[in-house]
Amino acid sequence: MQKKYKIAMIGLGAIGKRHLLNIDKVLQRRGIEYTVDLIRRKSSCALDKSLHKIVSTVYTEHENVPDDYDVIFITNPTYLHYDTIRKFSCKSKNMFIEKPVFDEVAVDIAKLSLDEDGVYYVACPLRYTDVIQYVKNEIDLDCVYSARAICSSYLPDWRPGTDYRKTYSAHLDQGGGVSIDLIHEWDYIMYLFGKPKQVMNYRGKFSRLEINSDDLSVYIAEYENRLAEVHIDYFGRKLIRELQLFTADETIVADIANSEIRFLKENNAIQFKEDRNSYQLKEIENFFDILEGKNNNENDITIALDTLKIAKEGEA
Repeated sequence: MQKKYKIAMIGLGAIGKRHLLNIDKVLQRRGIEYTVDLIRRKSSCALDKSLHKIVSTVYTEHENVPDDYDVIFITNPTYLHYDTIRKFSCKSKNMFIEKPVFDEVAVDIAKLSLDEDGVYYVACPLRYTDVIQYVKNEIDLDCVYSARAICSSYLPDWRPGTDYRKTYSAHLDQGGGVSIDLIHEWDYIMYLFGKPKQVMNYRGKFSRLEINSDDLSVYIAEYENRLAEVHIDYFGRKLIRELQLFTADETIVADIANSEIRFLKENNAIQFKEDRNSYQLKEIENFFDILEGKNNNENDITIALDTLKIAKEGEA
């Protein structure tokens, strides 16, 4: 087991802060010492008091950044990921990259100068929910004729206290738009059923939201023995996030938003007790297990790029 980790984090928005606090929890539980440095573009950004005890050093000049990190967390805006990875790949051979991996699919991975022995993990937190784990391990997916995934939510409610029009989600050129912003749905569909043979996609801006990115995207995917539908939008006024599975004997609703599995024919339900941070914490646990050789990396850059291609271009 690693005795001490030297960690850097690039980007400290809401998800970066969550990961930082979870890193602290995980490594404290394991009794592993660590240091965390922040690499930021502006030195004027004040650091939350809750993070002072976790952060060692803040760097704003690239030439001053050490080159011996055990792992770097890439949690800045999506459109900066590719250049950030390329710029800092010489500083560490292990990276945790927030989803989506990139904002474009026409990228040359060879130019990133990745280490063959490194771990380059792309975030996929919904895989770690009790609901998706139940579907993966307790339901015979070979018996599913059709699957329908939906995520409908209201973008202005996503980040309380923040003007949604000023977030990256509202701007196509910053990696916004439901097609890649809500790539979670395609990630767990790929995790459960694999890569489809063919995908059709219709998307666009249909609501009155003041954004220039797509606010609705609908896919139909063909597999060997089933069809899968994916509906994602920014304008649903009541949160819906669920996977519906249709089999010969049952209709199963895997309700991620409410952490529940419902069997409609049996009129039965299984309720799990977890919140958002429960599965985000599990993901950080798993990432360090990958670094320590206990688990395999099941979502590296190549796999994540395949998922992005489907989400962004509607092509398998």
